[in-house]
Amino acid sequence: MSQPVTVAITRQLAPGHDAEMMSWLNAGITLAERFPGFLGAGWVRPEPGSDTWHMLYRFADGASLEQWEHSPQRQWWRSSAQGLGVVEGRVERRTGIEGWFDVPASTVLESGAHAPAAPAPPRWKQACVIFLVFFPLSLLVNALAGWLVPDLWLPLRVLLSVLVMTPTMTYLALPWITRRMAWWLHAERPAS
Repeated sequence: MSQPVTVAITRQLAPGHDAEMMSWLNAGITLAERFPGFLGAGWVRPEPGSDTWHMLYRFADGASLEQWEHSPQRQWWRSSAQGLGVVEGRVERRTGIEGWFDVPASTVLESGAHAPAAPAPPRWKQACVIFLVFFPLSLLVNALAGWLVPDLWLPLRVLLSVLVMTPTMTYLALPWITRRMAWWLHAERPAS
């Protein structure tokens, strides 16, 4: 089964080109949207006026990503940023379920150096988000198992439930809820 691939890129921008950068990014997203397997893209800055821009784009699988990354459209789009003073500093590709919540222990930079990782959300927040999908899914699977195989020996019924829930949680439920709750999971912590 193919897994979605997310590419995270950190770029530095020469001062005074914010409006052009936003136009350039939006043009790139518009081009990528036309490619099969495109799942979304976006950008964020650590603070207003920062010269650091973090960009993400996601494709349904590695083949779709390759098609975009080697396309003439993307090559043209990248070359159109030359007058902006854009410097690409870090590129990271992530697939599957790695890091539902946290960033890897270190991020490999293009130069081979390592940057410190951003902190993972607090465990209590991770537990709350897991609960949001685990509880209803557990109720559903156990209700169905009780209805479909009511006389099955309890350990086998539990095994059946776990065999259904594990891939569902891993490939569907947790990635889905994590995307929807990212705003809360990664909310800024108040300074103490």
